[in-house]
Amino acid sequence: MDKTGKKGLLAVSFGTSVNETREKTIDAIEAELEEAFPEYRMYRAWTSGMIIKKLKRRDGIQIDTVMEAMERMLADGITEVAVQPTHVINGIENDQMTADVLAFRDRLESVCFGMPLLTTEEDSAAVIRAVMEEFPDFPGDEALVFMGHGTTHYANSVYAALDYRFKDMGYSNVFLGTVEAYPSLETLMRLVRAHGSKRVTLAPFMVVAGDHAMNDMSGQDKDSWRSQFEAAGFQVSCCLKGLGEYKGIRALYADHIRRAISG
Repeated sequence: MDKTGKKGLLAVSFGTSVNETREKTIDAIEAELEEAFPEYRMYRAWTSGMIIKKLKRRDGIQIDTVMEAMERMLADGITEVAVQPTHVINGIENDQMTADVLAFRDRLESVCFGMPLLTTEEDSAAVIRAVMEEFPDFPGDEALVFMGHGTTHYANSVYAALDYRFKDMGYSNVFLGTVEAYPSLETLMRLVRAHGSKRVTLAPFMVVAGDHAMNDMSGQDKDSWRSQFEAAGFQVSCCLKGLGEYKGIRALYADHIRRAISG
């Protein structure tokens, strides 16, 4: 289909410096969006200035900031903009992204935003279903522990609520914590021990399986989640698979922007 029209779809991600996980996650989400909305020209922006600078220095790859992507779209004649973040929650990054895009609204015919992954109650149930499809035969006597990022933003409460929702949907052996906020590793370890599990599988609850997954979660350092669970007497295995690799999660992002476009 002709993509020379006025419609542009901007996928906004935090970003990652780990190329292998980017290809499986961010690239895969963007490819799915492009396939679902062939009448839209696809654009990319990342919100982490640090990662953008690192990629340019290390790999010679230029990734646009949100503001740069908006200027690029306008220069290309795009005046109808749809924005889909790959953010997990409505936190600091999403707030800033929204403000950056809206700074251009006077120069656009229209702009709409798809919501982050966990926005509504329906999202919570759908995300849990999509995630657990990836672990269909997970043993009931073992613990599946997800590492979210965590934030100082009030939206961080989503993580504890989702942990509760896992239990409410019948997954009493699934636990969700964060690396930078609450629920913390200490909280998770108490809950896992109370559950009676001796074996633990760690998995990232982040779109990409990047630095946090490789270092804070599964690294050999004594402070990693893996090392601390092992030091506490648990048998630990790690699943280095970002949420963006899950088919059901990618479909949810596409559904979010579809709803925004249809009004």
